[in-house]
Amino acid sequence: MGRWIARRCGRMDRFCLLGALLAPIRVLLAFIVLFLLWPFAWLQVAGLTEEQLQEPITGWRKTVCHNGVLGLSRLLFFLLGFLRIRVRGQRASRLQAPVLVAAPHSTFFDPIVLLPCDLPKVVSRAENLSVPVIGALLRFNQAILVSRHDPASRRRVVEEVRRRATSGGKWPQVLFFPEGTCSNKKALLKFKPGAFIAGVPVQPVLIRYPNSLDTTSWAWRGPGVLKVLWLTASQPCSIVDVEFLPVYHPSPEESRNPTLYANNVQRVMAQALGIPATECEFVGSLPVIVVGRLKVALEPQLWELGKVLRKAGLSPGHVDAGAEPGRSRMISQEEFARQLQLSDPQTVAGAFSYFQQDAKGLVDFRDVALALAALDGGRSLEELTRLAFELFAEEQVEAPDRLLYKDGFSTILHLLLGSPRPAAATLHAELCQGGPHQGLSLCQFQDFSLHDPLHGKLFSTYLRPSQKPHASSPGTPTALANGTVQAPKQKGD
Repeated sequence: MGRWIARRCGRMDRFCLLGALLAPIRVLLAFIVLFLLWPFAWLQVAGLTEEQLQEPITGWRKTVCHNGVLGLSRLLFFLLGFLRIRVRGQRASRLQAPVLVAAPHSTFFDPIVLLPCDLPKVVSRAENLSVPVIGALLRFNQAILVSRHDPASRRRVVEEVRRRATSGGKWPQVLFFPEGTCSNKKALLKFKPGAFIAGVPVQPVLIRYPNSLDTTSWAWRGPGVLKVLWLTASQPCSIVDVEFLPVYHPSPEESRNPTLYANNVQRVMAQALGIPATECEFVGSLPVIVVGRLKVALEPQLWELGKVLRKAGLSPGHVDAGAEPGRSRMISQEEFARQLQLSDPQTVAGAFSYFQQDAKGLVDFRDVALALAALDGGRSLEELTRLAFELFAEEQVEAPDRLLYKDGFSTILHLLLGSPRPAAATLHAELCQGGPHQGLSLCQFQDFSLHDPLHGKLFSTYLRPSQKPHASSPGTPTALANGTVQAPKQKGD
């Protein structure tokens, strides 16, 4: 055992020394090549009008600039340590599959898949146009750009994807990462329907990094950009496998239903990878999963808030909340600190950030009161849901009863379960259907949160953060979702 440990430590020392020598040289050379890409990218679109850029570029620009960018891009990844790109399967032509879908998306190195695909067109954020060199490469690529700040942008992207995908081979293929964000490669996130809206055949493309050390993963709560870049550049040799699966031809039903189409392709790719296909997706930076008719966070921020407060030595049960039922009272960060008896500025700022702030940077103290009551754990679920209702229910003008309207319902579910507010608002509308009012009574709210066969278990799981079970245990959100969400309909059903 002692000899094995000594050999192991010796290899680690050699690895650290090799990394210290390789990484800075590789990263420096890679950045030089990155900037050498700019002239070729600029030359392809120089002097062309916006109208001309609405059609695929041909002629000498296409030949010279395309081959230049392709060769330099391969050199860039080679310098970063990707000495081998192993390709399996056969890439379909643009007529056979106008759209390519690549997964799992696990790192910012994944654009390496563009090389064996002969630089297909991509979809990217419009904000990336302002990034030096990257913006020029996106213009060179004639990328389809989407703006997160412009609601009409998504509609234009859908129309552009459909136009190119149905051009009969006039446009090069369009490549999507349908998960929409990076994961840890242990499961496939829910596919977004954008790549499947055109209803044309797609070719799935699998990306694997079969290296002894996983230095490439760049996912939620993982290492940052610089660490991933440095660790990968420190490896003597990194390998990436790119596998082209057979073209997936949609059924008539899938062509009409992009979500069904996306779910079925996700299942095919997950089976080929040997990993689960999940309903988990990201809403902003928050991973959520579908449970019944509701989206909930895998780890609600309420749990994180509890950790912060416990680390500060605060017992939520000893805080006098004093929130007035049905009336909002906006407080500043300073008043928040006084109310919770917190003195450390970093702890105060961290805890305050868990609550939604208005334009003036204030939070509703009812949110704080409900979160503290949930973290205290001294109330039964019936008492806690009653308190939630009392805090956010509103009085009616012509009736003595108070009702819980959309905003209050969304706030409660966002605080306690981490549900995105739009998803909670949609569920509220469904629960109110057929009723005389657009609000829920206390009885209706508790029927939903305590007695519903599925959502009742969800509330009981989430409202005891100090007793959080293992992710695979019965009763957890993942287990509830896996056992209740209908599997995507199989092709041909």
